[in-house]
Amino acid sequence: MLKSISYKIARWRLKKNTQRNFLIYCSVAVGLIGGLAAVALKYLVHLMEELSRNISSHLPYHIIYVFLPAVGILLTVAWQHLINRDKIQKGIGNILINIKKNRSNIRSNNIYSHLITSSLTVGFGGSSGLEAPIVCTGSAIGSNVGKLFNLSPYEKTVLIAAGASAGIAAVFNSPIAGVLFALEILIGEITIPTFIPLLIASATGVVVAKVLYSRQLFHLVTDGWVMTALPFYVILGLLCGWIAVYITKVAGKLEKGIFTNQNRYVRAIGGGLILGFILMIFPALFGEGYHYLQEILNGNIDALKEESFFSQWLSNPWLMLLFIAALILMKIVAAGITIGSGGNGGTFAPTMFTGAFLGLFVAFAVNQTGLVHLNISNFIAVGMAGALSGVLHAPLTSIFLIAEITGGYILFIPLMIVSAISYIISRVFSKHNMYWHELIHEKNIHPGQDYGMLNQISLDSIINHDFKVISKEMPVSDFYTILSNSKANIFAVLSKHGQLEGVVWMDEIRKHLFEIVQQEDTVADIMVAPPAIIHYGEPISDVMDMFDGLDVWQLPVIKDDKFIGFVSKSALLNKYREVIISQHKQADIFAR
Repeated sequence: MLKSISYKIARWRLKKNTQRNFLIYCSVAVGLIGGLAAVALKYLVHLMEELSRNISSHLPYHIIYVFLPAVGILLTVAWQHLINRDKIQKGIGNILINIKKNRSNIRSNNIYSHLITSSLTVGFGGSSGLEAPIVCTGSAIGSNVGKLFNLSPYEKTVLIAAGASAGIAAVFNSPIAGVLFALEILIGEITIPTFIPLLIASATGVVVAKVLYSRQLFHLVTDGWVMTALPFYVILGLLCGWIAVYITKVAGKLEKGIFTNQNRYVRAIGGGLILGFILMIFPALFGEGYHYLQEILNGNIDALKEESFFSQWLSNPWLMLLFIAALILMKIVAAGITIGSGGNGGTFAPTMFTGAFLGLFVAFAVNQTGLVHLNISNFIAVGMAGALSGVLHAPLTSIFLIAEITGGYILFIPLMIVSAISYIISRVFSKHNMYWHELIHEKNIHPGQDYGMLNQISLDSIINHDFKVISKEMPVSDFYTILSNSKANIFAVLSKHGQLEGVVWMDEIRKHLFEIVQQEDTVADIMVAPPAIIHYGEPISDVMDMFDGLDVWQLPVIKDDKFIGFVSKSALLNKYREVIISQHKQADIFAR
């Protein structure tokens, strides 16, 4: 049925000459569906979190928290294993892999799987965020809408970004931040033709969220900043940069898995119980943590004492300060355990939580000295932006997200200062954000647009299969006869079984061309080992790196240990030029 509908739409599109606007129509649809998904996720999680809190309120010291996370993570793992058959692709890193390596194709099951598994994880207390799952859901929606209408890889990439921006915008009611997130994290460049579909999808997602579920994650009420607070914003920026490095390293290690020698269900139960004990000691780490954050923003810092083992000591402001510092360090540990034991979530919300409590730590500490009074809400807001900027390497997203949440731009200068300082410090320790760092070092996938366009080229399209088979036993005189009737600059020397034994370069032949050929001279005397071999299926970006690094123009290709042809750098560059021209035409949606 879907194929029939897509075929009819394709015919209508061609007949009415509306292809220049079709991507806009698709972005509206993606924004609409993405907004609905965000609303469904927020509703499910808040429903389960309230249920969990109601149960825990009837028991001393949140004792139920010991078991709830294990239940949620266990159900998540069971869904992934038994129902989803391990086809879910968790994390923003997998979106980037699909964009770079899979022509922007994402499996359709990711449209609903993240909604179910993340709501189970976070709703039962898993200390992670919903932003990564909703980004994955929105991206899957965009990719599958593109596949439905047979759009090009570039157009599907735009729709993936549109779905992600709609999801972020709907969760935070922040349309500009949603667009900037998609541009800074997923696409990596800002162009007007790309910006417009994302803006439309983001706005559509926000409208849907406001109509169906207007409740915000939290409300930030801030005042204007004062010059006397400026040095402390600089200090906060420095601390945000260092805490961003801490988050990246700790989260990166824990998210790769805990109890790795055990089966998935043991990991889920073991990790869930460890997390449960952490939550019993630090109840503020339950779920996303926005509940306690909102209480502090309302001026009720004593909410941190609720059902805490340390409540009797937390009346001392300096012990409260130490407790806040412990929350800052433990939130990302709890998030890493949640994801590493099999739960589905992201580090976006834990990063915001950590940054918020870091801002609280600075303001609360300075206020205890009596030297100057700092606005705690302002520092909480700016701390969130600083931590996000350092972890995501996305300062624009961080600045505009907090500016939109606070409902104005009165904190714009502190947001800019803290985000910039945090970003610079984080870049000193890691050139790329936490998503790209793993992809570059473990999967050899790079963020540059050049790599993306290169990997759109099929190796088959540039292999020259027209070659003469020569053996190393062939007399040189016979080889010269072949050479006189050929325009090739390189020849492959093959065994009887088609395996490459060496190559003969035209440059090497010139050295012997005017020498007297001895009767016993064979090709074995003039052949050499190739400087490198291209293995069939190797990424084109790696092939280009070989050409540049070795300064050669032709290399042999091997498939299943047998020689199948040559690839020339000139053929690759010509194909690359075609891709650039094609992509520029696709990008200019108003020129088609």
